[in-house]
Amino acid sequence: MGKWEMVRLGDVLEYEQPTKYIVGSTDYNVRYETPVLTAGQSFVLGYTNETNNVFTDLPVIIFDDFTTAIKYVDFPFKVKSSAMKILKSTAKASIKYLYYYMCTIKIDTQLHKRYWISKYANIQIPLPPLEVQQQIADVLDRANTLIEKRKAQIAKLDLLIKSQFIEMFGDPVTNPKGWELELVGNCLFDIVAGWSVDGEQRERTTNEMAVLKVSAVTQGTFNSNEYKVIDRDTFMKKKITPQKGDLLFSRANTRELVGATCIIHEDYPFLILPDKLWKLKCQSTIHVYYLKYILSHKSVRNEMSANATGTSGSMYNISMQKLKNISIPLPPFHLQNTFAAFVECVEAQKALLQRSLEKLELNYKSLMQKCFRGEIF
Repeated sequence: MGKWEMVRLGDVLEYEQPTKYIVGSTDYNVRYETPVLTAGQSFVLGYTNETNNVFTDLPVIIFDDFTTAIKYVDFPFKVKSSAMKILKSTAKASIKYLYYYMCTIKIDTQLHKRYWISKYANIQIPLPPLEVQQQIADVLDRANTLIEKRKAQIAKLDLLIKSQFIEMFGDPVTNPKGWELELVGNCLFDIVAGWSVDGEQRERTTNEMAVLKVSAVTQGTFNSNEYKVIDRDTFMKKKITPQKGDLLFSRANTRELVGATCIIHEDYPFLILPDKLWKLKCQSTIHVYYLKYILSHKSVRNEMSANATGTSGSMYNISMQKLKNISIPLPPFHLQNTFAAFVECVEAQKALLQRSLEKLELNYKSLMQKCFRGEIF
């Protein structure tokens, strides 16, 4: 970086305070009233037919100072939330280059619960010539495209499993195959809740204990890196760890994400469950894979969302009793077992793609570092 000028980020970025409405587009068939952040802190963008309110000076970055999430956008939009800032570059900088650099800035969210965009202003960044900025952005675009393609392949396998579920068992709402209905509570012999404890947002070292975050389950597959490290001197009142074959259930989240589940494929003796995550233990009448996918079905998730209670749009809860009272079709166990064998086969393919994705992401991070250190251009 020594060969490039170092500048304040605030000197090459300008931001506007959004005042009204979310996204404008030439497609006016869908309408969303507000912007939302989904799991992984990505923005869901909607459309509005109020074209006179469309912001058109593009491309830009959208920054959310509650979560420090950022997104590059290159089509007309409006944002309603004042917490979301519209970032534009000055003539000296490429907005895409700035976006990629901002993705490398790590913020301690434990220390800064709300990290205002103004706090970024004094961060020093390397600013190569505009032509080099564009070359860096193009290289990172290509690398990022490979990552997105691999994610799309994994997503297709997830859709394959869901398609097989419907083919074998039918829609849980209409129950076209006439399976017996059973309460979820009668399919379980236990629901084990974890224990909430404060922790530090950092990488766990050998023999340290960590408590999982709800985000470890939100995506439907287990993310063992979503945790907070527990102080060694903390007295452990309860130690519920994820073990191979467990089905974890998120009893608290946004209304849309309450009831997210994932299956554990290996033991994690140094991770514990918080009270917002439950371990569901199945009776012999139901296979854990069938339970996972029936609870993940849109209609069942909608029922859980409707039964969730809370005073905030960011965190809703479903009680154990309400979960137990949900009625689900219960096909013969041998059919559930056949479905489980299919899932395991697809999951093996997913595991190969996931390892490839992790390698691509690791290489991508290395590439970013080399680009911004001036080792490539």
